[in-house]
Amino acid sequence: MKPKYNKVGILFSGGPAPSANAVISSTAVNFLDNNVPVIGIMRGYEFLQDFNKNYPKLRKDLHYGTITHEITKARNRSGIFLRTSRANPGKDIRTMEDLNNPEKNNRLRNILDAFEHLEIGALVSIGGDDTLKTANYLWLMGFPVIHIPKTIDNDYYGIPWTFGYWTAVDVAQKILLNLKADAQATDSFFIVELMGRKSGWITYAAGIASEAILMISAEDIEGDVVNLEHLVERITDVIITRENDHKPYGVIAISEGIVDKMPEDLKPKATDRHGNMRMGEAKISTILSEHVKERYKDKTGLEIKVTPKQVGYEIRSAYPTAFDVVMGSMLGYGAAKYYLEGNFGIMVSVTDNFDLKAVSFSELIDKDTLLTRLRDVPRGSDFFNLKNKLQYSNIFD
Repeated sequence: MKPKYNKVGILFSGGPAPSANAVISSTAVNFLDNNVPVIGIMRGYEFLQDFNKNYPKLRKDLHYGTITHEITKARNRSGIFLRTSRANPGKDIRTMEDLNNPEKNNRLRNILDAFEHLEIGALVSIGGDDTLKTANYLWLMGFPVIHIPKTIDNDYYGIPWTFGYWTAVDVAQKILLNLKADAQATDSFFIVELMGRKSGWITYAAGIASEAILMISAEDIEGDVVNLEHLVERITDVIITRENDHKPYGVIAISEGIVDKMPEDLKPKATDRHGNMRMGEAKISTILSEHVKERYKDKTGLEIKVTPKQVGYEIRSAYPTAFDVVMGSMLGYGAAKYYLEGNFGIMVSVTDNFDLKAVSFSELIDKDTLLTRLRDVPRGSDFFNLKNKLQYSNIFD
């Protein structure tokens, strides 16, 4: 497929991630070096999905802008040069038939009209699973798209590490270590809720790096619904064991993804304006802290200090580590490389030694359900077993 226009659009969609600017910078510079003009789309699909070709209201330098080589200065900056939003123009698409339904594909058609208006011939989208689905829809509708995977949760199928993940882990580790020092000074415990909507990659890595006494994510919960009583009992027993071993303090790391397995009455009802569930509203750390304090008193007759803490926004836009800058830069370079080769409908990935790999959308998305494949921490894997081995034992302190 040959793009209609020699101009590429770049957009970033979904939650922030460290090294976002390294990705944007590398992508743009490698296009510009090959005489391909680059248009930066502001705030993902926020403005594109409502575009009306009869009354075009897209404003240059507000909704979009021309990217120049000045973008090289942004490589190590935190934040996102193009801003972002959670606008999900493909949320009504559930089947291939829906993709041809004018009532359900309206926002996608608006995006294609906007690209025609701006004379954009191809798109590089940067984002998570919803953004990947949108990229696939646009590709199936005949538009050239290359996708760069983004999620600090690191649960993307088809790539070993996502950019920003290790920066997020590094920041979370420092927070947990500070809380550990506080817990030790005050003979108390913290239950810390970390990001990870579907997987425990952040919880396990940050917990291992900060010597958490317990690490629990959705992968640890067998079945579709968590047994809250059993989970509280497990945490309480670890606390009592610590006290019996003259170590009455510690940090327990919990993944927010447990929300999906909580009883319905404990799941959050609040959503953002794009319909995404606000997982933080469930306050899993608070629920567990209160139940643990009650169970501890039942078992010992004593009071205990267990403090809930949510760690989320703090880790999403930190200054990136060197690894994530290199990873992000390689993915951006890959997007330009595959464009010049005429390779579309693919996600940019890497293998050993940062060698590039193109993964077809068909390998990432189920052709019947149109759902993306996710990658959790497999039970019984070496990484899963490592976190189990390094949970509370006498080797610490």
